[in-house]
This record gives sequence, C-alpha cells and structure tokens, in this order.
Amino acid sequence: MHPELFTLSIAHMDCDAFYASVEKRDNPELASKPVIIGGGQRGVVSTACYVARVRGVKSAMPMFQALKLCPEAIVVRPRMEEYVKASKAIRAMMQDLTPAIEPLSLDEAFMDMTGTNKLHGAPPAVMLAKLIKRMKGELGLTGSIGLSHNKFLAKVASDLDKPRGFSVIGKAETNSFLLDKPIGLIWGVGAVAKESLGKAGIQTFSDLLRWDRQDLNQRFGSLGDRLWHLARGHDLRRVTPDSPVKSISNETTFFKDTSDFDILDGHIWRLAEKVSDRAKARDLAGRVVTLKLKRKDHKSLSRRVTLRDPTQIADRIYRTARDLFGQVGPQGPYRLIGVGLSDLVGDADSDLTSDLLDPNAAKRTKAERATDAIRAKFGSDAIVKGRSLR
Repeated sequence: MHPELFTLSIAHMDCDAFYASVEKRDNPELASKPVIIGGGQRGVVSTACYVARVRGVKSAMPMFQALKLCPEAIVVRPRMEEYVKASKAIRAMMQDLTPAIEPLSLDEAFMDMTGTNKLHGAPPAVMLAKLIKRMKGELGLTGSIGLSHNKFLAKVASDLDKPRGFSVIGKAETNSFLLDKPIGLIWGVGAVAKESLGKAGIQTFSDLLRWDRQDLNQRFGSLGDRLWHLARGHDLRRVTPDSPVKSISNETTFFKDTSDFDILDGHIWRLAEKVSDRAKARDLAGRVVTLKLKRKDHKSLSRRVTLRDPTQIADRIYRTARDLFGQVGPQGPYRLIGVGLSDLVGDADSDLTSDLLDPNAAKRTKAERATDAIRAKFGSDAIVKGRSLR
C-alpha cells in the first residue's frame, strides 16, 4: 500500500542474482544450494545466489576468498549464451508494456510507463506486478521492481527489498526518505568518490544538503552539481530507449593488491573473453581496445590502441590488452584491472584482415569461431582454455 502507488510511472526492474538464477532453473539439483558463477581458484566471482551471499560472498570477490567464506558452494562457469537468451525473452515481455525501455545490462532496465494506463486498462504498478509474475511463470526467473517519479529513485527503490521486491518511493516522501541515507546509495559513487566526499565531511544526504551548490561545484566539479540535485531527489534524465551502445567493458577489483604477472594475465584473458561474449551477443565489434588499471594508491592508469579493423574475437582483444599491459611496465601492485572495447560497429566486416606480423592469428580466429559453435550446442563448459584457469 502506498498513497502514490497508482500515479508513479518510472520503473527499474532488476533480476535477482540473474546468472545464478538461470543456472538453478536449468539444473533443479542446485535449487537449495549455494551457487557461485565464476572462474577457477584464481578467478573472481561474477555473481552469487542469495544462499551464498548470506555467507558473505560478493560479486568481484576473488574465488579463493569466496570459497573460504562458503566452502560448500558449487562453482559454475558462466554460460553467456543462455543469459543472453533469457535477457532477450525478458526484454520482449517488457516491450509488451512499453516501448520506452532503457537497458543497463542483461539483467536490468529502466521503463517509462507514462500514459500506458489507457492502453492496458491498469496503472503501471499493476502491469509491473504482472510482468514479474509472467517472468516467474514462463521463464522461471524472478526480479525486483523499483517504482518512483524519476530514474535515480526508481533504481534506489529496486534494491530496497531484494529478492522478489516491489518498492515505491513517492514524491511526497522523497526528502524524508533520503535524509539519513549514505551517499553510497548514489549509483556511480564508488570507494574513491566516497573517500573524497568523506574528507569534506559528506557521508549522508543530509550532509550534502548543508553545502551550497556553487561550493560543491568548485570542490567536486561536475560530480558536485550532480550531487546537489540528487541530494534533493531531482533527476531530469529521461528513459532513453534503444540508446546506442558506445562501449563494452568489464573490470574486476582484487581482494588483495597484486603485481603477480600470471594472476594479472589470467584476469586479462577472462575480462577479454567476457567483453568478446557480450560483443558477439549484440553482433558488435570494436576498433579500440582499452586497458584500465588502478594502483594501490588509487591512481588510475589507462592505455588504448586503435586496431586496423574492428574485432570481436577474444584472442585478439586479449593479446592487444596484454601488449598494452606490457607498455605500462612494473608500476604495481594493482587493485583493479579492466578491459574495454569501443568505437563499436556491426560485426559484418570484423576480423577480415590478415595480420602479416602474426600469421597464426587467422587460425586462432577460426578456432574460436568453432569453439563458439560447440559451446552454443553443448554448453559453455564443453571447451575451456587453460589460461582461463589461472
């Protein structure tokens, strides 16, 4: 019950432990067990089911640490093709409600359902509840809904009562709701930003409200202006459907800072493989490969290179990122590493040019295409590269 339940129309839907939920759906024997999606002993956690989360397992946590916290957990390698398939099915269900859908990832999206009452004969809140029921009935997957009057608050609301949550933040209660909340609630304010804000005495939204807008801008730049607005619950961003993907990236934060080349090289491969999987799932390729590093002192390092022709091949992304890592030199230890692909185009003309300096590149590309076909037919564990186990 909520006094504004039937007048709010901006929603955020976030699937519950999406990857793990797909695995449990496809293998009922895992239903009541702690499940972690990720790589080998030196890999990291992509996601974990709620049974494992209760034991302290979190996304991006090193696998060895996760297994210390939850030794009975069952580790499952990601099956991106299955997650993409489920994501597309959920997206089709959303499109039955509204064309105004802004996806954030495979498992979450904003929806603007303004003006759909007459079309459906019911307010957005009712149709969103039906969406969740349909997802469970037809796909065996669950999600949580956040409903509010703007995107910022809708995303905050969707995380308030997970899993299987339906939370509402109305206009009348916005200020009182935010007042004592930590600034970490703001999407995009990570550890570094929180540390910087903490030094200025800003830890909660009420702390932000004491700052003048101009002072925030002078101290924090564009972030300061954004914080001033969000502290008051203001967010004028529209839900923008079908906005073009500008880049595809993946990164991981280590539980313990490391300079170990083998460990870092293993992470570069896994990150490149994830970026490649997402590019292939969207029929995209990119001309620019980027390597991102963050040192122990939080200083960020970034290297990028423009390729002669666009690629979506994991092997090529990996080898390019590894060469970029070689350019950085011994500046570790590092606490974060990331790999990205940008300047995106359709995949029709990708990976066509042979590399005279690497005559085996074409063979590896052909082998990777064959591997993709085998995994699509027999599952992602049908073929696993040795380097992914590091």
